[in-house]
Amino acid sequence: MASPVRVGRWSIGALGVLALALGTLQSVVEPALPQLQRELGVSPAEGALIGNTLLITGAVVAPVAGKLGDRYGGKRVLIRLMAVVSAGGLLAALAPNLPVLLLGQVLQGVMVGALPLSFILVRKHLAAGASRLAIGLVMALFTGGGMVGTLIAGPLAEGLSWHWMFALPTLVIVATTVVVARLMPSDPPVRSEHRIDWPGAALLSGTLLVFMLGLVRVTGAGLPPLGAGAVAVAVAVLATGWVVVERRAASPMVDLRMLAEPAMWHACVLTLVITASFGMVTFLLPQLFALPADGYGFGLGTTDIGLLLLPGAVAGAVSDSVGGITAGRFGLRAVLVVGALVTTATTIALAALHTAAWQLVLAKVLTAIAAGVCNTALLTRAATAVGTEDTGIATGLLVVTRVIGLALGVQVGGAILDSGADPVTGLPTESAFATGFAVAGLFAALSLLVIRFTKKGTQA
Repeated sequence: MASPVRVGRWSIGALGVLALALGTLQSVVEPALPQLQRELGVSPAEGALIGNTLLITGAVVAPVAGKLGDRYGGKRVLIRLMAVVSAGGLLAALAPNLPVLLLGQVLQGVMVGALPLSFILVRKHLAAGASRLAIGLVMALFTGGGMVGTLIAGPLAEGLSWHWMFALPTLVIVATTVVVARLMPSDPPVRSEHRIDWPGAALLSGTLLVFMLGLVRVTGAGLPPLGAGAVAVAVAVLATGWVVVERRAASPMVDLRMLAEPAMWHACVLTLVITASFGMVTFLLPQLFALPADGYGFGLGTTDIGLLLLPGAVAGAVSDSVGGITAGRFGLRAVLVVGALVTTATTIALAALHTAAWQLVLAKVLTAIAAGVCNTALLTRAATAVGTEDTGIATGLLVVTRVIGLALGVQVGGAILDSGADPVTGLPTESAFATGFAVAGLFAALSLLVIRFTKKGTQA
């Protein structure tokens, strides 16, 4: 293992700025989604697909990227992924229509793999205590990119065009990647007598891809019962095949014994339900802000929506940076319980109280704090509960789970709004929003049950 004193502040700083730029590129869609829906002529459910296309790619790439980083070196794989992300950002910046924009989002989705690769570099080059702080810093800056993206999306989309929302962060990513390549020391690859488990990688990727596409189809345009059943069977067959291959592989893509550890599977389940609730809130609030003000909406443009979402982005960045520290001081279980209670109470209250802008702003702040602290606490614990050689794949699985949870929440929110649209105006009714917030509260309440039944695995 590399000595944990080989990198300086400039190297970690460059890695953090790259995370900031990636977070910015990922987040510009959120405040501008209503404008994109209008200009591209798509429904809320189809609009949700713009953001979820990126998440679909991320779910497939993250575990593979983590494993490749563990084997061949985090820096080497990170630089190559950033080339793909840059190509996707430029393609989205030049997109003339929805299909090309979606293709750009597919390529941008590779950015999700940057997080486990960053954690590999941090674990290999820093001592244990410093690595926890650095993981929190990278997560905070990635989330902080959401703050930057929220701020710049409106002025760029309204002052120039929505194409610039993608162009500007992409240029920063290109420049920062060059800096990381020059400053960050190369981490030595892990020697192994065995080859990469490509069959396991293919089956895991296939399982995630079919699941995510099925999720989008079922919650979006909808599938008949037979089609939904076929998707479920395909996912089950692929997942079973993956387990069989991993059990027989000399050097499996994912060590199933690691995945069976309480620290890992409890973290995965809790991350899923926590982020699903937060994903619904994240999707529903901009939609409500953008609705005409002559009803129950606010009639706001992209810039104003971004400004109202900004406090939540700031809160999310701060909470991401202290999640691991908070869990270390008060205990993981206490952090998770408080976070789940805050989210449940906030979303249930939001179902009844959503007539003033401050109510929505406060709700975004509270849910962002709860989700940020809980997710980072779970991620930090998983990263430090496994061996250094498994950091990439362990954190990759948690990142994938987070992505799936967000995608689930966004797509369910879009489906609820579509199903509750007024037949005359085509706009979502107020009751549809109330239902969406209530369902988000049910997801959050479900996390309390998970915490209750996984008591042993959520102890500090």
